[in-house]
Amino acid sequence: MPADAEEEDFQRFLRRVDAVTNLVQGLNSPDPVVKEKATAEAETRLHEQETSMEEESKTAVNRTVINTRASDMANAETVNADGFLATLEKDAKERAERRKRNEQLANALKEEGNNAFRKGDYVIAIQRYTEGLEKLKDKQELYTNRAQAYLKMHEYGKTIGDCEWALKCNENYIKAYFLMGKAHLALKHYSESRQCYEKILEIDPQKESLFKDCMNEVDSEEKRTKDEERAMKEVQSGTLAAQSIKELLQKLDRPDQNILYYTGGIRLLAGAVKDCTGQTLFRTNNGFSILKDNEIVRWGFCAERKNTAEVDLSVSLLFLWQAVCAGNDENQRLLLTHPDVNAQLPKLLSSGVSEIQKETLALISLYSENVNGRRLLVRHQDLTEWLQILMMFVNSTDARASSAMNILSDLTEEERFKTQCRVMLSTGVLPLFTQLLTSAKLVNQAAFARCIGIMGNLCADVVIRMQMAECKECWQACLKFVDECFDVSTPKYQECVFAVLGLMMNLLLESNVIIQNFAVDISRRCMSLLRDKDGRIVTRAIGVLSRILPASSSAVEEVVKGGVVKKMMKFLKAGGQITSTYGIKTLSVCIRSNRQAQEDLVKSDKRFSVLLKLLDSENEMIVGNAAFCLGQCLVVPGAATSLLNSNVVMILLKHAGGDATRSLVQENAAIALGKLCVTEPRHIVQLRKLNGLAILNSSMKYVHSI
Repeated sequence: MPADAEEEDFQRFLRRVDAVTNLVQGLNSPDPVVKEKATAEAETRLHEQETSMEEESKTAVNRTVINTRASDMANAETVNADGFLATLEKDAKERAERRKRNEQLANALKEEGNNAFRKGDYVIAIQRYTEGLEKLKDKQELYTNRAQAYLKMHEYGKTIGDCEWALKCNENYIKAYFLMGKAHLALKHYSESRQCYEKILEIDPQKESLFKDCMNEVDSEEKRTKDEERAMKEVQSGTLAAQSIKELLQKLDRPDQNILYYTGGIRLLAGAVKDCTGQTLFRTNNGFSILKDNEIVRWGFCAERKNTAEVDLSVSLLFLWQAVCAGNDENQRLLLTHPDVNAQLPKLLSSGVSEIQKETLALISLYSENVNGRRLLVRHQDLTEWLQILMMFVNSTDARASSAMNILSDLTEEERFKTQCRVMLSTGVLPLFTQLLTSAKLVNQAAFARCIGIMGNLCADVVIRMQMAECKECWQACLKFVDECFDVSTPKYQECVFAVLGLMMNLLLESNVIIQNFAVDISRRCMSLLRDKDGRIVTRAIGVLSRILPASSSAVEEVVKGGVVKKMMKFLKAGGQITSTYGIKTLSVCIRSNRQAQEDLVKSDKRFSVLLKLLDSENEMIVGNAAFCLGQCLVVPGAATSLLNSNVVMILLKHAGGDATRSLVQENAAIALGKLCVTEPRHIVQLRKLNGLAILNSSMKYVHSI
């Protein structure tokens, strides 16, 4: 055979070996789809092999000689196809077993690396991850774990390299993009870093929060770099402002001076920092090291019981930090991560020294008024006691009360703050809140109204709401507050009453024995509030009634005797979306089981003009409850007859056969329609005209079940 033909046959054989190898791997695949496909292909190949062998036997032509040069291929012409497949399959199984053993070894090495990483021994961690990759080169976790260790050691190029290898294993591996973004950011490759984070959001849109955090970090870092470049130019150009900041910091660096010397210098420095460049120069000239390096300054700032000089020093420092941190994310981060500042902030708030408290609140406000600042607070501060500390400022008659409430209001937007509030709620916050409620006339009314509202907002957290709803003392204090502070002639307390009613509405989303026990008392207070001239208070009182009445049949009897139906009908006639929603819900609870309430409604609205009007509402909750009330009242003699000349059948039919998102709208309308026709058969004539008998028939099962 010519050499060229021999080489061509040899290459054809190698291609066939590769194909069969891939085929055997497919037969051993854990993926059922891949395995099924490989099985079908194997059967096809075997069939072709048998056909080829039959043809060769007929022509008696020997075409099995492939390579006469290699000793291990010397007898290849006699290899049986089935035997060859069996050999390859055996080889594949051996490789699979080998991979399984290697994977176990790689996992063990990964765990050793993880343990070293947790201990901060990144060199050993990298060694173990590398050993693991020698066992299993396509294990993506080993690449990203090693990348993370390289990142800790500031080996950013190696971090990026490992992330790229991980992405070759899995192109949608989010952790790889995250670490690569961090490495690019450290190298000041801002565009590349953003591209990595954008890729995360593209792969998983639910990672939006992570994406925003990462992009904010890139933006802040890029801004920091530009600020520092600008500040350096100012220094090089020799501007007076730049020189003065540098000189003042150098003077403050002198040791063993009188405390008044440092206080005066800090005041001058605070006045010199007037813009972003000044803030940057303060940072780049180690301005934040003053507490660390100056024993006198640190001692005065951290002293528990401060004398006059130490108070002045602390106030001066707080002035300075306000100047250097206003609108500057990097400076805010550096200040808050300073151990002494971090530990002292809660103590300064609780110091009892009004000047220190005022300036501490002003400093914290710089953080709380923006998203990045709040996240710094919740990340670096233990805020478990902050709710309790800040609530105490409602006793202040000056601007401290308003500042404290502003901070609390801002912090409640952070879920982590709510989570931390749970810790001290029962033991610290609720006793204090109860005390404030019982002595409400002695506190700052405007601030306390906001404080109550903040407590109501915190009830969005289920755990906090449950704890408050189960606090007997809290309910007692709320009722006592309404009794003592509500007075139509003293409107200054009305904001607090309004806030307390909102808090009660939120707590009534829960259901427990304590709420049931207080139901009658709560209902009585609300009934008395219905006479108030402030429409907001009336609306919230009705809202509380709509949520408390389902908890107690005794409360229902109490309010029905007190004329609640007549009052609700009056408010429903006046209209108003929110008032109508609460009012019709209150009516439906009373009418559900109380015959007196049903009769009172018919007397108050003999032709059901109010309910018919509510049935035309666009609010499904109002429509569903109005239909329910109408259906319940039809048991009163003459009620159905009074509707003969109205368009009630058409209205109910429309809702019964409509497509409202709330199924109770159709159900209640159908029940009312069925009861209407059963109680007064003359309504069936109108129903026939509207071709609505089918809907009536479908509604009869509801009618008979009542």
